[in-house]
Amino acid sequence: MDLVLLFFIFVLAAFLGLELISKVPSQLHTPLMSGSNAISGITIVGAIVATGANEDGTTGMILGLLALIFATINVVGGYLVTDRMLQMFKKKGK
Repeated sequence: MDLVLLFFIFVLAAFLGLELISKVPSQLHTPLMSGSNAISGITIVGAIVATGANEDGTTGMILGLLALIFATINVVGGYLVTDRMLQMFKKKGK
């Protein structure tokens, strides 16, 4: 694909993501976070495949490793935030 087309897709996805997330009511943030964690899990698998498929050059391997690290941070952080939010709704024992 052409680099300009890839950049256009990236900018369009970023704009649409920002617009969609800003319109979500606060009651739906926890289910939305769980859904985004699942998508980030798929990103981890894709980053592993992309890192392993690159045979020539280290640039692809470095980018794949960075994608793997950032997606893992996103998944772990998302699960921690979701767990903390769900703890707020539990009844406190005496």
